Amino acid sequence: MRRINERGLRLIESFETLQLTPYDDGYGFRTVGWGHRMQPTDISRTLTCDEADALLYYDLRIAEEGIAASVAYPLNDNQFAALVSLAFNCGVRAIGNSTLVQMLNAGNVEGAAQQFPRWNKVGGVESRGLTRRRAAEQALFRLPLTA
Repeated sequence: MRRINERGLRLIESFETLQLTPYDDGYGFRTVGWGHRMQPTDISRTLTCDEADALLYYDLRIAEEGIAASVAYPLNDNQFAALVSLAFNCGVRAIGNSTLVQMLNAGNVEGAAQQFPRWNKVGGVESRGLTRRRAAEQALFRLPLTA
């Protein structure tokens, strides 16, 4: 299975703050570790750094598998990493069914790249943090492998 590259992992870690105790993410979701959304049945407890990292890699695997399953276009490693970051943050189902993926699968790479900024809202309200994150993901998506 294809894995996110180091640039993509560092991008995610730059936007997700490690929190070892559960917290409200500001949008009504209980979250812990590196942005892991807790389920209602999850026990609320303090994690170790190793446990937080394990949750991150579990969540990344879901995003990686989702992108691999929904994108037919041959992605370079930076494009794959940017899409994994997007799916990690927004959800595999949402990204898999998106105009961005439809454009990419049709071969319209630049059209797909232009879709990243559209994913900057929570509850219909634009988020400055998501605007910055989408810009970073878009830049990674456009970054050639030789850079």
